[in-house]
Amino acid sequence: MRTAYSVETVRAAERELIARLPEGALMQRAAAGLAAVCAGLLRKVYGARVVLLVGPGDNGGDALYAGARLARRGAGVTAVAMDPERIHGGGLRALLAAGGRLADGVPARADLVLDGLVGIGGRGGLRPAAAALVERIPAGAVVVAVDLPSGVDADTGEVAGAAVRADVTVTFGAYKPGLLIDPGASRTGAVRLVDIGLSLPEPEVEALQDAEVAALLPVPTAASDKYRRGVVGVVAGSEQYPGAAVLAVSGALRGGAGAVRYVGPAADAVLARYPETLIGRGRVQAWVVGPGLGAGRASEVAEVLADPVPVLVDADGLRGLDPEVLRGRPAPTLLTPHAGEAAALLGVPRESVESARLTSVRTLAARYGAVALLKGSTTLVAAAGGGPVRVNPTGTPWLATAGSGDVLSGLTGSLLAAGLDVVDAASVGAYLHGLAARRAASGAPILAQQIADSLPEAWRHHP
Repeated sequence: MRTAYSVETVRAAERELIARLPEGALMQRAAAGLAAVCAGLLRKVYGARVVLLVGPGDNGGDALYAGARLARRGAGVTAVAMDPERIHGGGLRALLAAGGRLADGVPARADLVLDGLVGIGGRGGLRPAAAALVERIPAGAVVVAVDLPSGVDADTGEVAGAAVRADVTVTFGAYKPGLLIDPGASRTGAVRLVDIGLSLPEPEVEALQDAEVAALLPVPTAASDKYRRGVVGVVAGSEQYPGAAVLAVSGALRGGAGAVRYVGPAADAVLARYPETLIGRGRVQAWVVGPGLGAGRASEVAEVLADPVPVLVDADGLRGLDPEVLRGRPAPTLLTPHAGEAAALLGVPRESVESARLTSVRTLAARYGAVALLKGSTTLVAAAGGGPVRVNPTGTPWLATAGSGDVLSGLTGSLLAAGLDVVDAASVGAYLHGLAARRAASGAPILAQQIADSLPEAWRHHP
């Protein structure tokens, strides 16, 4: 499990560790790890041109001490201070003693640039002096961010104005949420974690990895039959959108449940593609409702929500949901909106959801008393009662195609029917969906049906 911690949590852990270490030891641990990563990125250290963009805090000190280590190995290291009057004194002395230099402006050429302008405590975007230095980063240089790219909010991933776009981010002690959540995550490049010995409590954010997904996948036993494996009901599709029903069923058939029961006006289209589908109402272990319903189907959504089994609500099913109805359900509910649908549920502009995804998914889950899966460039899963927010690490921009969300709904609903906890079902569904899309695309446009067809391969990836 990849875990991420808030700035407050990391700072508290650092203070506890600093109290037990010699003065400056923690910064030296960070600088040593940072310098090692930089050395590995350079073809050779001796003679390499390295530029340090240095802010006034410990982030700048980390960059200066790392630069000193590279200078001692023969690199030509130039530091450029955002505020020369507030530069880290010990770090500057170490750099100068190692043969580095302090310059007034950013050199026109560099092999590697270390972004040490703003640390994890930065908020509200870059100040003009920092933004001006970022604009002068030489083209072609490898950009390495110190702890996180300057201009990215460490706790949320929000970006207010200019921000560094790194090729590699070297973060210390723990991942921070902003490294895993867009829009900040899109600016980190490859993230390298340097262990500096922190002791940390429960994380704020976590991301399933291959091993956790493999352990959660439902696997039938010799005693299993289709009903013991679970039946998922799908209420989807309309005369206008029959394909949504087909795609939702296609995802559901590949999600581990023993059978899929379809209810709606697109039965002929569903049976023509998937004759193994059961048609009509009956007992199920979970419902999926909403994909392609169109307008005027609120009574069908209400009927599904009245059934005391887990229910996934997507797309048109999300319209006009009553938080009190969801809070009163005896079984869990999973909401799977994209940013526009989440904005409507929260009564805010879409832009506010896209720029503050972590806050939005937590608010959505709390307000509706449901697990919320917020789709997008970074898919997030939050429980109503709080706890770590799950971040999905798989996917591809090619997932932005019509019908892909319908496949995800069916897949996740099937995992619910197979017995997974709601947060786990949402997390595993998003993971497999993103992995299937990545494998199907291979750098080219894909259709939603190709995502469904690639799910068995994604599933087999986890023996």
